Amino acid sequence: MTVAAPPPTAHSAPRVVRPPYQKYDVRVQPSPIDGHGVFAAEPIPPRRKIGEIRGESISVSEARIRATRSERIMIVELSPRRAIDFSGSTDPMRFTNHSCAPNARLCIRDGRVEFYALRAIEPGEEVTVDYGETHHEGRLACRCGAPGCVGRL
Repeated sequence: MTVAAPPPTAHSAPRVVRPPYQKYDVRVQPSPIDGHGVFAAEPIPPRRKIGEIRGESISVSEARIRATRSERIMIVELSPRRAIDFSGSTDPMRFTNHSCAPNARLCIRDGRVEFYALRAIEPGEEVTVDYGETHHEGRLACRCGAPGCVGRL
């Protein structure tokens, strides 16, 4: 028998149900790096999966066309033929910003884009990854502010 959770009252916040692939609680909020970012809402241990993002599966040729049409690109190439466009995704990890000294890594596994902590991440800390090679081809300034920042994406 399944018991439904009681409805929220005026004194309680509504319960947020995260999908099973979002392993740790994160919040999207304004980022000092760029736009909005993903911030840990609870401690995240090293080497643990934080979550993943899901989006529209498209061809790499379509991804490259879309990349020329938008300043904000939310596309990851999975293979030489397939890519995922996250611009319509509601998953919070889509707001993960780049850092030249990241605390997480992006991993492509079985057609999924997953995020893993490289080290312990404290509540309130922004979750960042190194984007690696991008469609910006060095034309976009990096604003991560990390020591040793390479300066461009």
